[in-house]
Amino acid sequence: MTPQTVCSTCGTYYPNDNVPTLCTICNEERQYIPDGGQRWTTTEELHHKHSMKVTRLRENLYQLEVNPTFAIGQRALLVLSEHGNILWDCIPLLDEATVAFIQAHGGLQAIAFSHPHYYSNMNDWADVFQCPVYIHRHDAMHIVQQGPHIQLWEGDELALWNGMKLFLIGGHFEGSSLLHIPFLSPQGSILCGDTLFLSPSKKHFSVQRSYPNKIPLPVKEMRRIHARLEAIPFDAFYGYINTQNLFEDVKPILHDSMQRYFA
Repeated sequence: MTPQTVCSTCGTYYPNDNVPTLCTICNEERQYIPDGGQRWTTTEELHHKHSMKVTRLRENLYQLEVNPTFAIGQRALLVLSEHGNILWDCIPLLDEATVAFIQAHGGLQAIAFSHPHYYSNMNDWADVFQCPVYIHRHDAMHIVQQGPHIQLWEGDELALWNGMKLFLIGGHFEGSSLLHIPFLSPQGSILCGDTLFLSPSKKHFSVQRSYPNKIPLPVKEMRRIHARLEAIPFDAFYGYINTQNLFEDVKPILHDSMQRYFA
């Protein structure tokens, strides 16, 4: 893997010969430049100070995290299926042990994304596993490094394999999406990234234009998102970090949460 410069705030990778003054992902209203200004690190330093942690969440589902936490602190989710595995979102580190673990479980058939804050080192992952990267066309403008494996999808949904689908939801980003897995729970599970945010109490969902900057969405947009989610069957939810899992009353909590916006 080619040495690169990494934004310490969001984990986005930049080629060493084309590093902007400010990270283009952070220097946008949905993210932020931290107090004290832009901070950078390197791939060498990242590998020296951090490692990968792989946790089995249930049969056919694994959680991948950077340890100790780095940047946004998000996780990636590895879904195993009969006709190929898929990685949901990326984390800004890839080491030999993780490559070996994934290869031992069948490699990757594809990588797919919830939204641009998690693109990080997606091209490294795709190069190693020689697989496509699915990003919705609405978010193409936020790709800071093009790569030969990136495939832009269009429309409201994209059928994959083994019944899995990508659904365009919008809201946080124009291309914000979720991955629906029909075989992980009776009614299906959604892998959501930041498309939906589950409160620490696990009693409320929110959808915002910016979570860290608390920028709300118009009520009209919330109604559209609610209708979109109501049409998708699911009874299990996996969000962007390891505390955002919900397996009981998911749809009722989502419905009640949305109604609070409309009241």
